[in-house]
Amino acid sequence: MTAADSGEAADVRAALLRLRRGTGLPVAFGGLVTGADGASRVRIAELSGTATHSLNGLAIFAGHGLGGKALALARPCAVTDYSTSRQISHEYDAAVEPEGLRAVLAVPLVVRRRVRGLLYGALRTALPLGDRALAAAVEAARDVEQALVVRDEAAALAAAAREAVAELPERRYGSGDAAWERVREAHGALRALAPRIGDPALREELLAVSDTLTAASAAAAADGSRPGSGVRLAPREVDVLACLAGGATNAAAARRLGLRPETVKGYLRSAMRKLGAHTRWEAVVAARRAGLLP
Repeated sequence: MTAADSGEAADVRAALLRLRRGTGLPVAFGGLVTGADGASRVRIAELSGTATHSLNGLAIFAGHGLGGKALALARPCAVTDYSTSRQISHEYDAAVEPEGLRAVLAVPLVVRRRVRGLLYGALRTALPLGDRALAAAVEAARDVEQALVVRDEAAALAAAAREAVAELPERRYGSGDAAWERVREAHGALRALAPRIGDPALREELLAVSDTLTAASAAAAADGSRPGSGVRLAPREVDVLACLAGGATNAAAARRLGLRPETVKGYLRSAMRKLGAHTRWEAVVAARRAGLLP
């Protein structure tokens, strides 16, 4: 299992706990799409409140059972009594029966119009599941969807950053060079996104990639055209300068970093003081010369 896979599994586990708290349902389970055939199969890998392991590892196919119906329709579905419902097919009765599940709801995780997984909530009695329970389950699913969106964005940025480094002209560094501009854009985006990542492993990976971009620029200037100054900036000061280097205003930088505009100004003033700069652009230039920004 990769770090990303582990993080996604943690997102699902957290959502199942929120689903149980929000709905009052004693049982919740779910999983993400697996395999190379797109959104046709979800593997149940996370269980909360279950009494057996009968559901663990179950593969849900589109159109099969309650989850398969939600998977095929890309919308929430529910039944009052799973075992007798005529609204669904019954391929999974043998796995559901040991848990004694009766009233069940299934909510798909939809990211950019593609189903990425399923969350279930269930009772062991045959009672109607009202709109309140369904709304709480949908809210839990939205949390996972947002986490998946951020993970996708992070993976795309990291890949773009590595590609930008691979395209760098050998031992060449200049503000007008298109390859270096891509490196700078990727660096700024990574520094802005990393603080929003809740998964520590993924956050560290993004920061490591941004450090790789900075190191690449320093290596390109190893001939002495960018001598180091010994200046040390706090991580948030680097984040602010990276945003400003891309042309962001203080307000825009605050939105990207999840900070107040006054806080951004404070970090900028501190960075300018350390770098001996009088304007924001002088600070960006000085940070680049010091090897703190690409």
